[in-house]
Amino acid sequence: MRFRLPLLVLLVSLPGASWGFPYPLTAAQTASVHEHLPFGLPSTGELLFRQGYVVSHNNWLKIPNWAAYHVSSTTLHGTLSRSNDFRDDQDLKPWQRSEPADYKRSGYDQGHMAPAGAMKRGKEAMSESFLLSNMVPQVGVGFNRGIWRILEDRVRDWAVARGEGWVFVGPAFQEADGGGLMKFKLIGKSRVAVPTHCFMILVTKDKMGKTDAIAFLIPNAKAKEDHLSDYLVSIHDIERLTGLDFLDQLPDDQEDELESRRPTELWAQ
Repeated sequence: MRFRLPLLVLLVSLPGASWGFPYPLTAAQTASVHEHLPFGLPSTGELLFRQGYVVSHNNWLKIPNWAAYHVSSTTLHGTLSRSNDFRDDQDLKPWQRSEPADYKRSGYDQGHMAPAGAMKRGKEAMSESFLLSNMVPQVGVGFNRGIWRILEDRVRDWAVARGEGWVFVGPAFQEADGGGLMKFKLIGKSRVAVPTHCFMILVTKDKMGKTDAIAFLIPNAKAKEDHLSDYLVSIHDIERLTGLDFLDQLPDDQEDELESRRPTELWAQ
């Protein structure tokens, strides 16, 4: 099944960022914000606070708007194996969430946003990464099990090599013809949206406090694994496509400088 709607309707569910939360945060939620979202809140929406990440869930599309997680040598410390306990998220109402059956025989993988490979800090963090509220339908061979997995690994290596990093990751929907209509596929009885693209942003900070950023936007399709540099974009490019605002707690001049930069080649290790 394919679904068409005006681009404006899609973006209504992705409001602009505001650091103020619409409800008081618990001590644990506040600690999660400080760890995973020090640069600001990309959007509001259904915020789910997990041990290893924060996710904004789109209850209409049944996928995340975005997920954010902190990466350092400390957060990656551990030897836990993948738990592979994929399951629906009981924190969401039945009409808000996807179910394992939606993915069965759909032709799409349950694609992590906050990856299991970054959740080795503990069994709970690992297990929570397999909640379907942290998943989007991704093409398997050549994307989820190819270039996307390679990018996840590369981002963790860059973050640790440069000191520490913060990753923003999520789905994107791009018009095919520029006519103002969005066209994308829905799977399963829950009608889970299949994104046309996925984005990943890494913001790093070294021991001297220098901040840098690199961003990727990759079609949700089979791609050559060694062509990561073909998908380098600016953060501004991703913001224009998604309606999100990633670094609004930085001073305006620093935010604009980081978000407008588009590297011409991959970072060195």
